[in-house]
Amino acid sequence: MVSYPLPVGGDHIVSNMFEDALVSEVKSQWKRLWKERIDDPVRAEGVASMDFDKLFVERGTVVLATRCFKPVMLREILEQHKVENAERHVPPNQHVGGWHKFARTSLPRYASTRQRRSFGFVDVKKPQQLRKGGRGWLHK
Repeated sequence: MVSYPLPVGGDHIVSNMFEDALVSEVKSQWKRLWKERIDDPVRAEGVASMDFDKLFVERGTVVLATRCFKPVMLREILEQHKVENAERHVPPNQHVGGWHKFARTSLPRYASTRQRRSFGFVDVKKPQQLRKGGRGWLHK
């Protein structure tokens, strides 16, 4: 009969520390990839300028193009590193959800800041009287 030791709570904390360090390193390389990419205006592509070993991206890999390419996704990279709960470390896509979609769908849109600041209601159906008979401000 073989006995196996039970996992201790400290083991989980240590693994989370290593996981957080790995995720922060992957995110820093992710930012460098997008900041230091080479944009080719002739082919309309963005190309990796150097090797990024944590992102599994080699120099010369197309990371941004107008057509026929597979985009590099941070969530897939974290899953290749076997990070548990990769969704926790990646913000949601703005088209799927997140703060941008919340702002677009929930917050009211105002035509101008003047309407937002006014305290009284403006009757939209009844137009106001035109100044100077509709000839404008500068004309006599």
